[in-house]
Amino acid sequence: MRLAVFLERDGILNRYVTGRASPGVPIRLEQFQVIEETRSLLQSLKDAGFLLLVATVQPAVSRGELSRNELDLMHHVLKHKLPVDDILLCCADDASHPCHKPQPGLFMEAAFKWGLALDRCYVISDKWQDAKAAQVAGCTSVMIDSPWVGTDHHDFVVPDLATAVKKILSLTASSVRCAAAG
Repeated sequence: MRLAVFLERDGILNRYVTGRASPGVPIRLEQFQVIEETRSLLQSLKDAGFLLLVATVQPAVSRGELSRNELDLMHHVLKHKLPVDDILLCCADDASHPCHKPQPGLFMEAAFKWGLALDRCYVISDKWQDAKAAQVAGCTSVMIDSPWVGTDHHDFVVPDLATAVKKILSLTASSVRCAAAG
């Protein structure tokens, strides 16, 4: 079974858009700004053997605010600039839809597609919906502190992406040491 780190797209891999509802997400390609400083952090996770999977909900597509073509262009840019293995997408505008976080559908889909051991996978985000989906799917959530973390369950809250990556690498090293000792 393979291991993965699921990454929320908006606010983690690309910058929020100012002047829109909080948190503001890009709806045009010219608004989509990849945070290129994340590349080396993500590469350290890949070097440790993790797949990097972006799990994103983009309901603006179903509302007609964002064209699928524009979204596909954004994701092409993201894959070109950062070492991500796959982008899992939900365009539903209904929070009860199985793939719309906080539902775990995107994580379950990835588990099937990539042969993942979800109980040994991690989720990095700054939104409570990802932590809830992680909990339901059996993943460990490493949340970056933000106004959207909420007060529901999350396994860890850290100040930034660099600390999140260090935490995952530390937890992974600890579990490898425990398995070797057992």
